[in-house]
Amino acid sequence: MKAQVLHKYDMALTAPNWVTLQDVPDPKIAKSTDVIVRIGGAGVCRTDLHIVEGVWMPITDPTGDKLLPLIMGHENAGWVEEIGPEVEGFKIGDPVIVHPKVTGGTCLACRRGHDMHGDGKFPGLDSNGGYAEALLTSSRNLVALPKTLAPKDVAPYADAGLTAYRAAKKAAQVLLPDQTAVVIGAGGLGHIGVQVLRAMCAARIIVVDISDVSLKLAGEGGADHLVKADGDEVDAVLALTGGKGAEAVIDFVGEKGTTKKGLDMTRANGSYYIVGYGENINIPTVDLISTERNIIGNLVGTWAELTELMALADRGLVELATKHYKLSEANQALQDLHHGKIKGRAVLVP
Repeated sequence: MKAQVLHKYDMALTAPNWVTLQDVPDPKIAKSTDVIVRIGGAGVCRTDLHIVEGVWMPITDPTGDKLLPLIMGHENAGWVEEIGPEVEGFKIGDPVIVHPKVTGGTCLACRRGHDMHGDGKFPGLDSNGGYAEALLTSSRNLVALPKTLAPKDVAPYADAGLTAYRAAKKAAQVLLPDQTAVVIGAGGLGHIGVQVLRAMCAARIIVVDISDVSLKLAGEGGADHLVKADGDEVDAVLALTGGKGAEAVIDFVGEKGTTKKGLDMTRANGSYYIVGYGENINIPTVDLISTERNIIGNLVGTWAELTELMALADRGLVELATKHYKLSEANQALQDLHHGKIKGRAVLVP
């Protein structure tokens, strides 16, 4: 099959091309519960850029010489092409979206429903993923797609959408109608988070972003107030919240100073949900104690939450802005993402 393969890291992200289109061996059924999915769409995620620049090396490739070559792509949807002998509930040709973490299902984290913390592989990060014509996964990872949703249009929900959903769901479960949520960053993840908040709670939603395009997208998704990140965004949010800040701040950026600004926007007894990453969070412990603010990390989401997100999408309560690229155009998609040229999410379509 054809696949786009990463052969070397580029710490500065200055190379014109990062992946190479080449023939690779077809995936093979190895376990009785294995499934091969013919890729209909593979999301291009900022995490892929972080893989290229070596951010994930301490976790997935600490010696720098074990992981590559790698087929990236952890946001995948398509059609069941082959199944192991013990697979139940799916047949060849079924449209599916793939939960990104492949686990055996018997570890304690999995039995408690926390799939993303279970023991196993994360295709696209530590093993071959979906920048290809086919992907090997497990029947446990499949979520059937309703007839209203096409694989190429929903692939990024498998990670970006799921991560945004999990964070927004946590906030929505405690937000009251007279309270406020701030979303920092309304791009590929944030525009989904805004819609999830709108669908799941009645709180007022303020969106902060540096991009006018992203702010427009957030407004279309249900944001009540749009704030340009021009250096005065903390003051603007405080002015909209009576000087006290918001009960919930969801930071989909996590770098370039947003962590401090996000905490400054969070009121006493409020919660700061960190989703994006790239810098450290620095705050005196006395500040956390005196204000009782919470800092809450968010990693992907559970299989059940991916099912819940597909239900919202099926009902039209969340919509994903996508730009499609051919598999052969993977480098262009990655470069466009790196340079901020994509509205919503990029998707490779073999």
